Amino acid sequence: MGKIKKASFWKITKKIFFVIFILHTIWFMVFLFQKFNEVDFVVANLKKKVLWVCVGITVVGLIYYFWLRHIAFVKKAGIFLRETFFICYISSFIYLLLGIIFNPPVTITQLTNVVQGNGLKRDYVSYKDMGPNIKLAVIAAEDQLFPDHDGFDVKAINKAMKYNKRHPEKQKGGSTLSQQTAKNVFLWQHGGFFRKGLEVYFTFSIEKVWSKKTILERYLNVAEMGRGIFGVQAAAKEYFNKDAKDLTRQEAAMIAACLRNPKLYTVKPLSKNVAYISGLIMRQMSNLESDPDVAELIK
Repeated sequence: MGKIKKASFWKITKKIFFVIFILHTIWFMVFLFQKFNEVDFVVANLKKKVLWVCVGITVVGLIYYFWLRHIAFVKKAGIFLRETFFICYISSFIYLLLGIIFNPPVTITQLTNVVQGNGLKRDYVSYKDMGPNIKLAVIAAEDQLFPDHDGFDVKAINKAMKYNKRHPEKQKGGSTLSQQTAKNVFLWQHGGFFRKGLEVYFTFSIEKVWSKKTILERYLNVAEMGRGIFGVQAAAKEYFNKDAKDLTRQEAAMIAACLRNPKLYTVKPLSKNVAYISGLIMRQMSNLESDPDVAELIK
């Protein structure tokens, strides 16, 4: 009797979340196609790739439904993939909702660092306990339009693409803080089009569900800020033996400067890159702090 109830509950849950998934995906696709109409949104022929993916999924689905599902072992494989999909989608959707209130218990990047022998130093703190300097420094360093965009800075993406074409040996990113948060919380580092596609999906989702303050808080708690060091509180303690809220503007700029390559751009010992970039960040902090949207966000 208990097994029957569990099976029925799982069946109903799948039906509910299938409807949620369809609505979620339609909303996402509408958003994407609106973006495609923006001249600058030309992320490596993303429109063409998304269309091909959609066509491919549709064709495979039709072939499976009309032919392959009648083959026993293929049907079993199909059921396994279907169940795996529902488990992944339902868990990620719940994770998305819980992220409104809670920091992630652990991330793939943090686990990878432990496996690689880099250790794990972190200390999650609330938004108010981070202090305004580190918030301003990270916005100045990583995404100066963060309060205003919808998760994607199309001009920065386009600029990065042009730069990468001219300098294939030295790639430059155009990711926003929202994209980096989506990657750090839900996904993994590196990866090709598949991971980038998931990153776009999760970026869209957190921008619709989380506030800008929540996105920035999650980023500041989970971003890698040194070898095995995650989050502003752990970084402040490690480098300056103080709480994040007590960081000076210069100290905050130094931590923000290491975000580009936290294993190479070191705060302690101070690398030339961090020394140079932190000076640039401090100038941008001065320019940004009078912006009313930024001022409201970093309170």
